[in-house]
Amino acid sequence: MRLLHTSDWHLGRSFHRVNLLGAQAAFIDHLVETVREHGVDAVLVAGDVYDRAVPPLPAVELFDRALHRLADLGVPTVMISGNHDSARRLGVGAGLIGRAGIHLRTDPDGCADPVVLADAHGDVALYGLPYLEPALVKDRIGADGVSHEAVLGAAMDRIRADLAGRAPGTRSVVLAHAFVTGGQASDSERDIAVGGVEAVPASVFDGVDYAALGHLHGCQTINERVRYSGSPLAYSFSEADHRKTMWLVDLGPAGEITAERIDTPVPRPLARLRGPLAALLQDPAHTAHEGSWIEATLTDPVRPDDPMARLAARFPHTLSLAFDPEGREEGAGASYAQRLRGRTDQEIAEDFVAHVRGGGADDAERAVLQAAFEDVRTAAAADGGGREARR
Repeated sequence: MRLLHTSDWHLGRSFHRVNLLGAQAAFIDHLVETVREHGVDAVLVAGDVYDRAVPPLPAVELFDRALHRLADLGVPTVMISGNHDSARRLGVGAGLIGRAGIHLRTDPDGCADPVVLADAHGDVALYGLPYLEPALVKDRIGADGVSHEAVLGAAMDRIRADLAGRAPGTRSVVLAHAFVTGGQASDSERDIAVGGVEAVPASVFDGVDYAALGHLHGCQTINERVRYSGSPLAYSFSEADHRKTMWLVDLGPAGEITAERIDTPVPRPLARLRGPLAALLQDPAHTAHEGSWIEATLTDPVRPDDPMARLAARFPHTLSLAFDPEGREEGAGASYAQRLRGRTDQEIAEDFVAHVRGGGADDAERAVLQAAFEDVRTAAAADGGGREARR
């Protein structure tokens, strides 16, 4: 059986204020053509279909067109909700849409209810594990703790139990949205745990033939049977070195796996340039980047006059400009955004406490901060993103 594994479409997201809806539509065109050209038997979309819980109308319209086109192909599609999606909104009409061959899996209670397909070698059970917010689903799925590993483990126990009751030789595929140990993150994924992304071991997926993962934006192989497709487009300059692809996976008669990367369309390459302004404007080595989206970091000891306009004369698609003068104390020339890059909400709050009080938070105060962030995040997930929409 041939599977096309993709994830993290983030429909509605922009790139440094550049509207990406046209590029996202071009990706959908490419997806449909890939299904036709390569004889795909099922499409797997592993979460973060939208970028926000309440997506803009043009993103919803693009998603609607994508569903119609996939349904018209007559090729089953299994799609789960990710941490950026509102599971309740994405899952509206799932039963009716399922009759057209588009199977939306957004309810944790249905994690062990697979879409069962068949080929010449027997059945293939495709299980959709939507993003599981530990505090909300712990009791519903019988987890023994409030952690990502606990809830994913409990859900996988249900899946393995269902699989054990099926005909011998039934092959299995799981879609999941999670941070798996060994995966490489970028700047554009939203943390899924207060205080930092909570990783789960790849062994949580033991017992299935293939785990199609979403959440991390770089295409990567955790092991032969556990893979991230990555996002089809770059959503931050930290992804400048990514090769954006989908996985074309062949599932053999005995569950053996072969996988090939299928490149996705690149609307415009990304480049991160660093150096004095004069060097960036004159160095012939940068000629290849004149049509790229540019993140420029200037290292001049004194801020140059009108740097953005001068950069744009050579690099008309410059989107980000920062200053990091050589010889300054580390971090002194960094922008606010640069100083926060890679830091969690918890770490930023603790830094603020230290700044205003002259001393860091103690253990009890850190626990209070963590609980507060956890309560806000859980409440936002529970009401389907309404709080996000009101902010």
